[in-house]
Amino acid sequence: MGRRFTQAETGAPGADAAPPGPCAHDIHWAGETRAALGVAFLLFTALFALDTGSGSLDVTRGVLWTGLAGLLFVILLPPRVSVHPGLLSARGLLKTNTVRTDSLVSVRWSDGVAQRMILRDSEGSQVEIDPTVLVRNPAMWHLFDTDSRSSLHHGTLLHGATSLRQLAQRIDRETAHTVFKVSDLH
Repeated sequence: MGRRFTQAETGAPGADAAPPGPCAHDIHWAGETRAALGVAFLLFTALFALDTGSGSLDVTRGVLWTGLAGLLFVILLPPRVSVHPGLLSARGLLKTNTVRTDSLVSVRWSDGVAQRMILRDSEGSQVEIDPTVLVRNPAMWHLFDTDSRSSLHHGTLLHGATSLRQLAQRIDRETAHTVFKVSDLH
Protein backbone atom coordinates (compact mmCIF):
# COMPACT_ATOMS: atom_id res chain seq x y z
CA MET A 1 0.00 0.00 0.00
CA GLY A 2 1.29 3.46 -0.86
CA ARG A 3 2.36 5.77 1.93
CA ARG A 4 0.58 9.09 2.43
CA PHE A 5 2.58 12.10 3.54
CA THR A 6 1.35 14.54 6.14
CA GLN A 7 1.59 18.28 6.04
CA ALA A 8 4.42 18.18 8.58
CA GLU A 9 6.46 15.87 6.35
CA THR A 10 5.87 17.72 3.10
CA GLY A 11 5.23 21.31 4.10
CA ALA A 12 2.13 21.32 1.88
CA PRO A 13 -1.49 21.29 2.99
CA GLY A 14 -3.35 17.98 2.76
CA ALA A 15 -2.40 14.37 3.45
CA ASP A 16 -1.77 13.49 -0.19
CA ALA A 17 0.77 16.22 -0.89
CA ALA A 18 4.04 15.45 -2.61
CA PRO A 19 7.36 16.40 -1.07
CA PRO A 20 8.93 19.65 -2.22
CA GLY A 21 11.63 19.63 -4.87
CA PRO A 22 11.97 18.73 -8.51
CA CYS A 23 9.59 16.16 -9.92
CA ALA A 24 9.92 14.08 -13.07
CA HIS A 25 7.06 12.31 -14.84
CA ASP A 26 7.01 9.69 -17.58
CA ILE A 27 6.94 11.82 -20.73
CA HIS A 28 5.62 8.89 -22.79
CA TRP A 29 2.63 8.10 -20.56
CA ALA A 30 0.10 10.17 -22.52
CA GLY A 31 1.09 8.50 -25.80
CA GLU A 32 0.86 5.03 -24.27
CA THR A 33 -2.55 5.89 -22.85
CA ARG A 34 -3.74 7.03 -26.28
CA ALA A 35 -2.40 3.80 -27.78
CA ALA A 36 -4.26 1.72 -25.18
CA LEU A 37 -7.44 3.65 -25.93
CA GLY A 38 -6.90 3.18 -29.68
CA VAL A 39 -6.41 -0.58 -29.38
CA ALA A 40 -9.51 -0.91 -27.21
CA PHE A 41 -11.55 1.19 -29.65
CA LEU A 42 -10.24 -0.84 -32.59
CA LEU A 43 -11.34 -4.09 -30.89
CA PHE A 44 -14.75 -2.59 -30.10
CA THR A 45 -15.19 -1.36 -33.68
CA ALA A 46 -14.12 -4.69 -35.21
CA LEU A 47 -16.45 -6.73 -32.98
CA PHE A 48 -19.32 -4.30 -33.47
CA ALA A 49 -18.85 -4.28 -37.27
CA LEU A 50 -18.56 -8.08 -37.40
CA ASP A 51 -21.80 -8.53 -35.48
CA THR A 52 -23.56 -5.86 -37.54
CA GLY A 53 -22.42 -7.50 -40.77
CA SER A 54 -23.61 -10.93 -39.68
CA GLY A 55 -26.92 -9.53 -38.41
CA SER A 56 -26.40 -10.83 -34.88
CA LEU A 57 -25.91 -7.52 -33.07
CA ASP A 58 -28.30 -6.93 -30.20
CA VAL A 59 -28.20 -4.97 -26.96
CA THR A 60 -26.64 -7.83 -24.99
CA ARG A 61 -23.83 -8.34 -27.48
CA GLY A 62 -23.27 -4.58 -27.75
CA VAL A 63 -22.88 -4.32 -23.98
CA LEU A 64 -20.59 -7.37 -24.00
CA TRP A 65 -18.34 -5.86 -26.70
CA THR A 66 -18.27 -2.53 -24.85
CA GLY A 67 -17.30 -4.28 -21.62
CA LEU A 68 -14.62 -6.33 -23.38
CA ALA A 69 -13.11 -3.21 -24.98
CA GLY A 70 -13.23 -1.42 -21.60
CA LEU A 71 -11.48 -4.36 -19.92
CA LEU A 72 -8.77 -4.37 -22.61
CA PHE A 73 -8.22 -0.64 -22.03
CA VAL A 74 -7.86 -1.16 -18.26
CA ILE A 75 -5.36 -3.98 -18.86
CA LEU A 76 -3.29 -1.95 -21.33
CA LEU A 77 -3.40 1.34 -19.39
CA PRO A 78 0.12 1.97 -18.05
CA PRO A 79 0.58 3.28 -14.52
CA ARG A 80 1.61 6.94 -14.32
CA VAL A 81 5.10 6.90 -12.81
CA SER A 82 6.64 9.98 -11.19
CA VAL A 83 9.80 10.55 -9.21
CA HIS A 84 10.27 13.18 -6.51
CA PRO A 85 13.38 13.53 -4.36
CA GLY A 86 13.18 10.49 -2.11
CA LEU A 87 10.01 9.04 -3.66
CA LEU A 88 8.87 7.02 -6.65
CA SER A 89 5.12 6.72 -7.23
CA ALA A 90 3.14 4.58 -9.66
CA ARG A 91 -0.47 5.69 -9.99
CA GLY A 92 -2.77 3.10 -11.45
CA LEU A 93 -6.46 3.28 -12.22
CA LEU A 94 -7.57 2.55 -8.65
CA LYS A 95 -4.58 3.12 -6.39
CA THR A 96 -1.21 4.79 -6.06
CA ASN A 97 1.83 2.95 -4.73
CA THR A 98 4.75 4.95 -3.39
CA VAL A 99 8.18 3.82 -2.28
CA ARG A 100 10.96 5.76 -0.57
CA THR A 101 13.88 5.62 -2.99
CA ASP A 102 16.32 6.98 -0.44
CA SER A 103 15.71 3.97 1.84
CA LEU A 104 15.33 1.08 -0.58
CA VAL A 105 15.76 -2.39 0.89
CA SER A 106 15.48 -4.45 -2.29
CA VAL A 107 15.34 -4.16 -6.04
CA ARG A 108 14.24 -7.28 -7.88
CA TRP A 109 13.52 -8.15 -11.48
CA SER A 110 10.38 -10.03 -12.40
CA ASP A 111 10.90 -11.70 -15.75
CA GLY A 112 7.97 -12.77 -17.83
CA VAL A 113 6.11 -11.45 -20.83
CA ALA A 114 6.90 -7.92 -19.66
CA GLN A 115 9.96 -7.31 -17.50
CA ARG A 116 9.14 -5.54 -14.24
CA MET A 117 11.28 -3.97 -11.55
CA ILE A 118 9.99 -4.42 -7.99
CA LEU A 119 11.17 -1.84 -5.46
CA ARG A 120 10.68 -2.25 -1.71
CA ASP A 121 11.62 0.30 0.95
CA SER A 122 12.45 0.05 4.65
CA GLU A 123 8.86 0.94 5.59
CA GLY A 124 7.52 -2.11 3.72
CA SER A 125 6.04 -0.20 0.78
CA GLN A 126 6.43 -1.76 -2.65
CA VAL A 127 6.16 -0.46 -6.21
CA GLU A 128 6.33 -2.46 -9.42
CA ILE A 129 7.29 -0.58 -12.59
CA ASP A 130 8.48 -1.24 -16.11
CA PRO A 131 12.23 -0.43 -16.07
CA THR A 132 12.02 1.11 -19.55
CA VAL A 133 10.18 4.03 -17.93
CA LEU A 134 13.46 4.96 -16.24
CA VAL A 135 15.50 4.16 -19.35
CA ARG A 136 13.58 6.55 -21.60
CA ASN A 137 13.14 9.38 -19.06
CA PRO A 138 16.56 10.84 -18.15
CA ALA A 139 15.16 13.25 -15.54
CA MET A 140 13.40 10.41 -13.74
CA TRP A 141 16.51 8.24 -13.89
CA HIS A 142 18.68 11.03 -12.48
CA LEU A 143 16.44 11.53 -9.42
CA PHE A 144 16.01 7.77 -8.90
CA ASP A 145 19.72 7.03 -9.33
CA THR A 146 20.73 9.76 -6.86
CA ASP A 147 18.37 8.36 -4.21
CA SER A 148 19.23 4.71 -4.84
CA ARG A 149 22.91 5.58 -4.36
CA SER A 150 21.89 7.13 -1.05
CA SER A 151 20.28 3.79 -0.12
CA LEU A 152 23.53 2.03 -0.97
CA HIS A 153 25.57 4.56 0.99
CA HIS A 154 23.36 4.25 4.10
CA GLY A 155 23.40 0.45 3.88
CA THR A 156 19.64 -0.02 3.59
CA LEU A 157 19.78 -1.63 0.14
CA LEU A 158 20.36 -5.26 1.02
CA HIS A 159 19.31 -6.93 -2.25
CA GLY A 160 19.52 -5.54 -5.75
CA ALA A 161 22.67 -3.45 -6.06
CA THR A 162 23.64 -5.63 -9.03
CA SER A 163 20.22 -5.05 -10.62
CA LEU A 164 20.66 -1.30 -10.28
CA ARG A 165 24.15 -1.51 -11.78
CA GLN A 166 22.76 -3.49 -14.73
CA LEU A 167 20.03 -0.90 -15.24
CA ALA A 168 22.60 1.91 -15.09
CA GLN A 169 24.72 0.11 -17.72
CA ARG A 170 21.65 -0.34 -19.92
CA ILE A 171 20.84 3.36 -19.64
CA ASP A 172 24.46 4.28 -20.42
CA ARG A 173 24.34 2.06 -23.55
CA GLU A 174 21.02 3.59 -24.64
CA THR A 175 22.39 7.10 -24.08
CA ALA A 176 25.58 6.38 -26.03
CA HIS A 177 23.57 4.83 -28.85
CA THR A 178 21.32 7.90 -28.99
CA VAL A 179 24.30 10.27 -29.01
CA PHE A 180 25.94 8.31 -31.86
CA LYS A 181 22.66 8.22 -33.77
CA VAL A 182 22.02 11.95 -33.39
CA SER A 183 25.60 12.85 -34.31
CA ASP A 184 25.49 10.46 -37.31
CA LEU A 185 28.38 8.34 -35.99
CA HIS A 186 26.52 5.02 -35.89
